Amino acid sequence: MTSEQQPSHDSRRRFLKQSLNYSAALLASSTLLPRVAQSAELLSRRYPDPSVEVLDESFMQLRLFNASVEKLADGLRWAEGPVWVGDGRYLLLSDIPSNRIVRWDEISQTLGVYREQSNFSNGLTRDRQGRLIACEGSTTHELGRRITRTEHNGRITVLADNFEGKRFNSPNDVVVKRDGSIWFTDPPFQAGNDYEGFKIKTELPDAVYRIDGETLSVTRVIEGIAGPNGLCFSPDEKRLYVVEGRARPNRLIWAYPVNDDGTLGERTQHVEATSHGALDGIKCDEGGNLWCGWGSSGSPEANPDGLDGVRVFNPQGKAIGHIHLPERCANLCFGGAQGNRLFMASSHAIYSLFVNARGATFV
Repeated sequence: MTSEQQPSHDSRRRFLKQSLNYSAALLASSTLLPRVAQSAELLSRRYPDPSVEVLDESFMQLRLFNASVEKLADGLRWAEGPVWVGDGRYLLLSDIPSNRIVRWDEISQTLGVYREQSNFSNGLTRDRQGRLIACEGSTTHELGRRITRTEHNGRITVLADNFEGKRFNSPNDVVVKRDGSIWFTDPPFQAGNDYEGFKIKTELPDAVYRIDGETLSVTRVIEGIAGPNGLCFSPDEKRLYVVEGRARPNRLIWAYPVNDDGTLGERTQHVEATSHGALDGIKCDEGGNLWCGWGSSGSPEANPDGLDGVRVFNPQGKAIGHIHLPERCANLCFGGAQGNRLFMASSHAIYSLFVNARGATFV
């Protein structure tokens, strides 16, 4: 190589500079590539988590020593009605005032919008075929105040929007029995304001309804109940638990025997929310324990810091545990690969906790 062919000092400097610029560009662009999401926010780094309070020694069998309460997502106005979609590894829940259903993805650990203009949806569940069943608590463009089913192709089917010709008040929570029948509560909660829907004059008394899984005929199975809210079946489906959200002086959970023909027997009181507690959504685990959304009744004498979270009751109705959260928990569900991850929709955020129990409906 002649001296004219050898690279000069200037050319070598230019080459090095270009190489450094190229490396810097690659490093910067790598932030745009998919990557593992950051871990969820822990309420405490201590084991056992002090947020998980043992009220009775029997709860020790349900608590995992080295599982922490995790904050998964934030930024909601009023989180409600979560349902786990195991085949997609994601959680759906309603953000009622925002009039949308949101989706938290377990793989990416991100929160996104699943459905806009959801008719101020509230409670969500899935039927025996895996289709989404939704309580639409108010109206958007003359629709809503109904129970709908989202088909596998995305089309929405109206299952029920009236009883004996009168429109529902504001369907709140919903469960599906193994025979395919759909049971839901219809209080007036969303009918009295323009925040979670639109003000209307209600046409029906507070009640609980059943939709036949084959004929879709609607029957009223409970009446004479003030503000029916959360509901769920016992593991053997021989008892239906229903929250009376406007019972006085304290909110209650009633237990109803379930007859083979879909009717209900005489109710008994199962739980009373004393000390200004407020019951909301409820779920049963495989052992018959009730996991209940819990918070303050709003009384000036209440202590929200001690009440907010999830209260757990054994099959006899005795309080055995409490999961403390920094905000009120409206509703919850079991999910995850083993059905042992408790997801808690709590006012503005979503929390989770692995427990030593599976949901009663886990398959």
